[in-house]
Amino acid sequence: MNFFRKLERKFGRFAIPNLMYYIIMMYAAGFVMSLFNPYFYVQYLALDAAAILRGQVWRIVTFLVCPPQSGVLFALLAMYLYYSIGSTLERVWGTFRFNMFFFMGVLGHIIAAFLVYGVTGFSVPMSPYYLNESLFLAFACTFPEMQFLLIFIPIRAKYLGMMYGALLVYSFLTGGIIAKIEIVVSMLNFIIFFLMTRNYRKISPKEAVRKQKFKNEMQKAQIQKISLTRHKCAVCGRTEKDDPNLEFRYCSKCAGNMEYCMDHLYTHKHVTEEELKDSK
Repeated sequence: MNFFRKLERKFGRFAIPNLMYYIIMMYAAGFVMSLFNPYFYVQYLALDAAAILRGQVWRIVTFLVCPPQSGVLFALLAMYLYYSIGSTLERVWGTFRFNMFFFMGVLGHIIAAFLVYGVTGFSVPMSPYYLNESLFLAFACTFPEMQFLLIFIPIRAKYLGMMYGALLVYSFLTGGIIAKIEIVVSMLNFIIFFLMTRNYRKISPKEAVRKQKFKNEMQKAQIQKISLTRHKCAVCGRTEKDDPNLEFRYCSKCAGNMEYCMDHLYTHKHVTEEELKDSK
């Protein structure tokens, strides 16, 4: 935990706010491309270790341009769901920590692709499937009581997370070496980052809303904070904030270093020591 805090202090300024918005835009672009050429993603954009070694280095980034594999309605629902999950996690964890979680998942996919190629000699094109699923697992652990409507049946997120976790374990046990490498390495962002940062576990939706509301109020207070003034007329109370062209002078005949604007410098009643003591 302290390690991530140190990283945030050092590199937090480089974090990308609202990261999930840009990721969903990439998904949308991939979906539009798939309408014209369903094989374009696999041929030119998917994470392919052999192709990368041949010079197609853009695949390290473009594999994120992955279209949903079903129809238009399902694609829109999937993109909306992933955007809601990602943006909610960012609000709860903070921009830097969410960036770390997401890009650790990206790095895990890249490592998995090269491991599979190095171990088996076969290059298997990879999509960010497990990256998206790691987001859902993180959401289910963070908001275990949140309900999803599955065929209009309300099911808590923790049960959906358990079901998906069981499917992952089953796929790992029954799959070959390629499936095992893909699952373990691709889910490293969840295994390492999320499970080791227990402060982000079991946060209720009300708590998340409260934290976000407090953060917004603090930012609003900072914006509305009244700045200190350097000059103030003892008669009319005007400052340099009221009129930047105002000039102020101290009166040498008044007790207590009294300051006046030019409109009252020569017309004010001088303050004596006795009057100053009485005012205190």
